[in-house]
Amino acid sequence: MGRSSLCRLVIVFIVIHVLLIHQSKGLNSEGQYLLDIKSNLGDKFNHLGNWDRNDSTPCGWKGVNCSTIDVYNPVVQSLNLSALNLSGFLSPSIGGLVHLTTLDLSFNGLSRNIPKEIGNCSSLEVLNLNDNKFEAQIPKELGTLSFLTTLNIYNNRLSGPFPDEIGNLSSLSQLLAYSNNISGSLPSSLGNLKRLTSFRAGQNLLTGGLPSIIGSCESLEYLGLAQNALTGELPKEIGKLKNLKELILWENQLSGLIPVELSNCTNLSILALYDNKFVGRVPKELGNLINLTKLYLYRNQLNGTIPKEIGNLSFAEQIDFSENMLSGEIPVELSKIKGLSLLYLFENQLTGVIPVELTTLKNLTKLDLSINYLTGPIPMGFQYLTELIMFQLFDNKLSGGIPQKLGAYSPLWVLDLSDNQLMGRIPRHLCRNSNLIFLNLGLNKLSGGIPSGITNCKSLVQLLLVGNSLTGSLPSDLCKLVNLSAVDLGQNKFNGPIPPEIGNCRSLQRLQLSYNYFTSELPREIGNLSRLAIFNISSNNLTGRIPPEIFNCKMLQRLDLSRNRFMENLPGELGTLSQLELLKLSDNSLSGTIPPAMGNLLRLTELQMGGNSFNGNIPAQLVPCA
Repeated sequence: MGRSSLCRLVIVFIVIHVLLIHQSKGLNSEGQYLLDIKSNLGDKFNHLGNWDRNDSTPCGWKGVNCSTIDVYNPVVQSLNLSALNLSGFLSPSIGGLVHLTTLDLSFNGLSRNIPKEIGNCSSLEVLNLNDNKFEAQIPKELGTLSFLTTLNIYNNRLSGPFPDEIGNLSSLSQLLAYSNNISGSLPSSLGNLKRLTSFRAGQNLLTGGLPSIIGSCESLEYLGLAQNALTGELPKEIGKLKNLKELILWENQLSGLIPVELSNCTNLSILALYDNKFVGRVPKELGNLINLTKLYLYRNQLNGTIPKEIGNLSFAEQIDFSENMLSGEIPVELSKIKGLSLLYLFENQLTGVIPVELTTLKNLTKLDLSINYLTGPIPMGFQYLTELIMFQLFDNKLSGGIPQKLGAYSPLWVLDLSDNQLMGRIPRHLCRNSNLIFLNLGLNKLSGGIPSGITNCKSLVQLLLVGNSLTGSLPSDLCKLVNLSAVDLGQNKFNGPIPPEIGNCRSLQRLQLSYNYFTSELPREIGNLSRLAIFNISSNNLTGRIPPEIFNCKMLQRLDLSRNRFMENLPGELGTLSQLELLKLSDNSLSGTIPPAMGNLLRLTELQMGGNSFNGNIPAQLVPCA
């Protein structure tokens, strides 16, 4: 046998010997760590059933992926147990998997604390612990993971502050920590994260200001800190974030001026600063944000005029400046934003007319200019917008008529033009596309009757026409609308009897017909309205007995039959309306004794029965009501 053959034989012998020794050792150390991790988990559906201690390595186990350092020593490189309905807690043995690069335990029910031993997993690049029930503080030991690029800990129950050591994660690109109970101030060490592209920590309990050092996060594209308790001014250093695409800071307590430097973030597509305490003017420089698609500044304390430069936001789709103190006229330049689908300017102090140029915004779906001081007519061009679904101009000083083709070309869902000085007739096409749910034209000077296009509108849920000069009878077709839950026709000039078909409106919860000229008896079919909670028929010319069927409406909370000509005795069934809070029967011709059963109305807070012809004593049972 030659020397070379002998050497090969020795090598083969050594390999076989090592393999036999390796097999005789049983499961390797990383497998042992994993079994310890499993022993602290609840595995309701036995997803980890193939984790077998008789294996030599865990490399074939569910969720385990290995790499080979050498032929004899495979190591666990990734552990993916996402969405396996696991419970229990994460064992400190996780720190023994020192070669781990990916750990994904997301979408389970794991609780207790995040073990600090994860800091021993020095090769970790991706850590997904989101959508669990982890509690306590974020361990500072995470700051040792210098290769970590992704840290997802959102949708847990973590508390305490962000550790300063978070700033040591020099490779970190994504930090998602929203929907927890994290408190305290943001650490200034965040400014060290030069590779951070996404930082989202909304829906927490963060306090203090947004540190100016945030401007050093030069790669940042997404910054979301909404729904916290952040205070102070928005630092001008925010303007250094040239790559920023989304700035989401709504529902905090941020104050001061909106910094002009924000206009340097020319890649911004979403700017959401609403529900804060910002003051001063809307910076005209925001018109430089040419990539902006959504601009939300509502519910602040902004004043001054809307800058015409906002019209330069040619890619904007949604603009909401509502609930501020903005004044002056609506700039016609807004009509240059051809892709605009939503424009909310309601609840400000805007004056002047509605620019007719806004009717050229062919993509407009939602327009709300309500609660301002706008005057003049509603521009006729709005009736030709084919995408308009919500049109609200209520509580202004608008005059003239409602465009008569409104609704003919657009799939209107909501129309509210109430509390203006509008005249003329109700347009007949408002529900032509059978989408109208809410119609409020109340508190105007409208005349004529209710058009058939409304009484046949099967989608209608609320019909509010109070406070006009409408005439005619109550349309019986109205009661074919099975979705109708609220009807308010009060303070008009309707006349004639209330049709018995009213009993078909079985979804009605609110029916207000006061201050009209309705006559005859109240139909007994009113008792079919089992969901009715508010019924006001006061100040009409109704006669006859109060039909006892009305007391089948057991959900009634407010019942006003006052100022009519109802006569005879008050039915004792009145005492069965256990939900009743308000009862007005005054100024009728009711007689007889007051039913003792009224003492059962324990929720009653207001009772008016004067101006009738009742006799006898006040029942002692009414004393508890007092």
